Amino acid sequence: MSSSADAGREGRRPLSGLVPGAGSATGGHGGRTAQRSASRRRRAVHLSSLRLTTVGVDIGGTKVAAGAVDADGRVLEQLRTETPHKSKSPKVVEDTIVELVLDLADRHDVHAVGVGAAGWVDADRSRVLFAPHLNWRGEPLRQALSDRLRFPVVVENDANAAAWAEWRFGAGRGEDHLVMITLGTGIGGGVVREGLLERGKWGLAGEFGHMQVVAGGHRCPCGNRGCWEQYSSGNALVRDARELAAAESPVAEPLLDRVGGDVSAITGPLVTEAAREGDAVAVELLHDVGRWLGVGIANLAAALDPGRFVVGGGVSAAGDLLIEPARDAFRRTLTGRGFRPEAQIVLAELGGEAGLVGAADLARQVARRFRTVRRRRVERRGGA
Repeated sequence: MSSSADAGREGRRPLSGLVPGAGSATGGHGGRTAQRSASRRRRAVHLSSLRLTTVGVDIGGTKVAAGAVDADGRVLEQLRTETPHKSKSPKVVEDTIVELVLDLADRHDVHAVGVGAAGWVDADRSRVLFAPHLNWRGEPLRQALSDRLRFPVVVENDANAAAWAEWRFGAGRGEDHLVMITLGTGIGGGVVREGLLERGKWGLAGEFGHMQVVAGGHRCPCGNRGCWEQYSSGNALVRDARELAAAESPVAEPLLDRVGGDVSAITGPLVTEAAREGDAVAVELLHDVGRWLGVGIANLAAALDPGRFVVGGGVSAAGDLLIEPARDAFRRTLTGRGFRPEAQIVLAELGGEAGLVGAADLARQVARRFRTVRRRRVERRGGA
């Protein structure tokens, strides 16, 4: 049963007091909704309860990380290598993944593989429709890897995998409606509702970075103008810092001193480091990114109404320098403020391992189904 269908039914529940039992824990639509929620939570726990080691692979723009992960989300061993250039054929990337997985399988009892890809993954979680950093266009990645590895394989969007990891093992534990925001060079995201990832009709949900927040604003590589990630991301932070420095603004002199006057050497981590050390303009730049983060989160709260937002990705390393301005802007721009509950905004806990941990845990579900099917086949052959 789809979560969107559930949401529609929940939205049509009779008001408590008008229909007998509607507001009780056991009667009417409210009771059935509570039972559905409980059964979904039990299902999520059940699917993840098998104590198997799986491998998670996180494919980013600059690195490929693979790790053997246990059922508690602990990374037993991790390997990293550079991401092949986007000019390389898809097979080169597959070779890289296979080499890392087989290396880990030499030392760990691996039962399945999950791959988190920075790109659009179809609803069947089998093909990468588009990846901005790789030469993947409609790439049948799951089949290609399954044929070579002989393990069950699941392919997932990297931000979805990170959201799942934070819900299972990190800052989202205990929250049944979670939205994850990943701030890196751009903005990604994922939604977990009642123990299920919400991927959308075509598998492309969570592309929050391309909500337009400024009409006619900065040009985005997606082709539009004014996208959220043009104002709240690592790229936005670096762009604004370099613009200030290139304009020879006196307030940017401390940043320029750090890079010997080379504007192109200003990076996001450098700005964050300067802000931690008290550089006023660096603090202001992070404040601007945080303010736009809060505005976008308020928009998402109006649309999705989750209980908690988890903010991860490389830019989140700025901590309170980012998150406090975001919370302030969220409170100021949230629709219905003062008359509605406010979602929590918290920092992610799993850091750079979230993608591979989430991919590995999603693969564990596939491993369980694979083992169940194989056991039934053996039982049928034995009874024949």
